[in-house]
Amino acid sequence: MTTTSGAGERARRAQEGPVSWGREQFGVLRDLLDRPLTSYYLIIGCSSLLLALGLMMVLSASSIEALQLTGSPFSWFIKQSFSAALGLLLMWVCSRLPHKFFKWAGYPLMALSILALVMVLFIGSSELGAQRWIYIGSLTIQPSEPAKLGLALWGADILARRARMGRIEWRQLLLPLLPGVALLAVLVMLGRDLGTTLVLMMIFLALLWVVGAPIKLFGGILSVVVFAALVMIWVEPYRLDRITSFLAPWDDPQGDGYQAVQGQIAMGSGGWFGLGLGASRQKWNWLPHGESDFIFSILGEELGLMGTLAVVALFGLLGYAGLRVASRTTDPFIRLSSAAVVAWVAGQAIVNMGAVIGILPITGIPLPLVSYGGSALLPTLAALGMLLSFAKREPGAREALAARGPGPVVRALSWLGLQRRG
Repeated sequence: MTTTSGAGERARRAQEGPVSWGREQFGVLRDLLDRPLTSYYLIIGCSSLLLALGLMMVLSASSIEALQLTGSPFSWFIKQSFSAALGLLLMWVCSRLPHKFFKWAGYPLMALSILALVMVLFIGSSELGAQRWIYIGSLTIQPSEPAKLGLALWGADILARRARMGRIEWRQLLLPLLPGVALLAVLVMLGRDLGTTLVLMMIFLALLWVVGAPIKLFGGILSVVVFAALVMIWVEPYRLDRITSFLAPWDDPQGDGYQAVQGQIAMGSGGWFGLGLGASRQKWNWLPHGESDFIFSILGEELGLMGTLAVVALFGLLGYAGLRVASRTTDPFIRLSSAAVVAWVAGQAIVNMGAVIGILPITGIPLPLVSYGGSALLPTLAALGMLLSFAKREPGAREALAARGPGPVVRALSWLGLQRRG
């Protein structure tokens, strides 16, 4: 009888083994996510991996065209590396600034962005149907990129002040915010940059959603945004051609559908694990803008489906970390600005990747942290540095950082004998 009952017990445990193991692993994951510095490390880790991957892919995707135009395959990679180094320094500085600085910084940044966008209309250079860039010697500035950060900070502070004062009256609330957003959007639209206009609207709608705007107001503004986008598409023939080619790119593979078709060929050629780093065929003057707007295609060709899924997962974790920061704070400004940055970075990534795989129209916006371009990279890293600063304010985060001991920078200074004493 004992033998029979012992065998039954072993059989029951064997059947419950996978279930018990799954519960144990879920518990471990939940404990990890509940730790005070989870958001902090997720932001650092995902940002670093995406940036490193981006530098690697820029080197691969731009090498052929850079060699033909400059005589060196490393020209654009060196420029992007310099921008990344400057951006990492900016990210580190922003991670150490108090949140009150960002409340103040939104106003001058917004004003400078508007001034620069006005200058673009008069002295900017027009390329590929859009007037977005100001060239100062070898330096290229795209004012619409810092405008995204300016709007996120400025809009968050305006709504946070009203929320703290208890004056959530939507007609009064939108008076300072809506005209500012409209001015930015009009200036960007005058430069024929529909993609950036849509990103600005994502930031604006995210702010309204988080602050708790009524559904009627939210839906009304969303309807206006959609109507304005349709008007912009209708009045510009090249945008209408993009929509037509998006619906049926293979109907004109050598004309309007050329870029979409070549991007899909690159993605399909990668298979499960890709052709290998540097082995892309489409970068040999087949795929236009493979180092910027369509770098996700080159990534899929060289690293395969597994590589693209890794990038999607990293953006997903980065968005989760930003929303975690927003949900674990009682400060209205931190909650609003964190959500706005997530809407900007994650939303732009979705639009870019969706255009590459053919489920969204091509808008010409870069993949954050991965695509070539310092004007887009620097504001993005500054925004992520701000999220790191906010992550340090989460419950228990300061104590956990203090218990961790000095960071690598302080340790390096200590080894050199340069640390501050006293």
